[in-house]
Amino acid sequence: MSDSANFPLLRQCPFAPPPEYERLRAEEPISRVRLPPGGTAWLVTRYEDVRTVLSSPVFSADGTRPGFPTLLPGQAQLLRKPPFIRMDPPEHSFYRRMLIQEFTVRRIKTMRPGIEATVNGLIDDLLAMTPPVDLVQAFALPVSSLVICQLLGVPYEDHEFFQTRSNVGVSGESTAREFAVALGELRAYMDALVTLKQREPGDDLVSKLVTEHLEPAGELRRDDLLMMCLILLNAGHETTANMISLGTVALLEHPDQLATLRADPELSPAVVEELLRYLSIADFVTTRIAAEDTDLGGTRIRAGDGVIALLAAANWDPAVFRDPEHLDPHRGNRHHVAFGYGVHQCLGQHLARAELEIALSTLFSRIPTLRVAAPLTELPYKNGNLAYGLHQLPITW
Repeated sequence: MSDSANFPLLRQCPFAPPPEYERLRAEEPISRVRLPPGGTAWLVTRYEDVRTVLSSPVFSADGTRPGFPTLLPGQAQLLRKPPFIRMDPPEHSFYRRMLIQEFTVRRIKTMRPGIEATVNGLIDDLLAMTPPVDLVQAFALPVSSLVICQLLGVPYEDHEFFQTRSNVGVSGESTAREFAVALGELRAYMDALVTLKQREPGDDLVSKLVTEHLEPAGELRRDDLLMMCLILLNAGHETTANMISLGTVALLEHPDQLATLRADPELSPAVVEELLRYLSIADFVTTRIAAEDTDLGGTRIRAGDGVIALLAAANWDPAVFRDPEHLDPHRGNRHHVAFGYGVHQCLGQHLARAELEIALSTLFSRIPTLRVAAPLTELPYKNGNLAYGLHQLPITW
C-alpha cells in the first residue's frame, strides 16, 4: 500500500474489518498509509506483530513525542498535555495504580447486582414504549452511562451534556475547533465536579481520588485528575454502549448463536468474548511511535515513525483464529486483543464484560421476539470514529 492510501479504511460489512485488511495481512503485513490530519504511519495487521507493538517498550505510547500519529483533527491539541493512557511507564504506571483496585474482578463482582437492577429497570421502561424504539438511546447508552456515572460519582442527569461533547471528541467528522470547544466544556464540567467532591466527598471514585491523591496533601495535580476522570467517563460509556447495540444486531443476524445463548445463559461470558473478538470496535485506537530504529516482521521502522496496531486485523488473523469470519462462542479462548495488550490493556475490561453479559442475556431473555426494524444496510454506522458502532438502532418486538 502506497503513502497515498488514506486511513482509516472503512468497513463494508458492519461486523467484519475492512476487506483490505485481509490482503494486507497476507501481502503487506506492515504497510504505509496517510493519516487524516496529515503525515503517515505504519499499519500492522498480523496478530503476533500487533502484540509485539503493544508490549515492547520500543513502541512508545507517549503522545508528546514529535510525530506521534493522530487520527482526528483535534487530537494533536489533546496530546500537548496527554492523559495517562498516552504515557509510558513509569508515569503511566503511577496513574494506573491509583485506579486499578476499582476495576478488579472482585470489585466488579460486587457491582453485578446493581448492573442487573439497572438493566431490568431500563427494559421495563423500554417495554412500556410503543415500537419502533431506538435501542441506543433507550437502552445501550443508559446502561453504560448509569453504571460509569455511579462508579465515578457523576450525576446521571448530566449525561446528555457529556455524551454530546464526548461524541465530538471521537467523531471523524469533527473539526479541530469543535474538538477544542467540546474538550474545554468537558474540562470545565469535571473541574466543577471535583470542587464539589472536595466540599462534599461521597463513596465514589472521583471522591476517592480527590481525598486520597489530590495535591496539596496528595501527589496528583488537578489537571491530571481532570483528564483521568474524563478518560474514564468517556471510555466507560462510549465503547460499551457501541458493543451492546452492535452486539445485539450481530446476534440477531446469527440466530444459531442467539439460540445457544437463550438456551443456556451461562454461556453469556463465552458469547461476549467472541463478540469482542468478532466486532473489534476499538480497531485503531492503539497508536504508537517508534522510540528507536527497529525491525518488525521483516520491515525496518525508524525512530519517530508512527505505528497503528490494528486490533480488528489481529483478531481476524486466521493463523490464530480458525475461520475468523464465523461467530463461534465455542472457540474456548480469551487471547483476543479487543482490549489491547500489554501494560496499556484496557483498565475497564472486567466492567465492560460484566455489563455486556448482563445486558445482552437479559435483553434477549425478556424480549424473545426482539428484531431490528430496518434493513441492515440502512442502519447508521459510525464509520471513521475511534469507536465503531451505531448512531441509532430501531427495534421492535
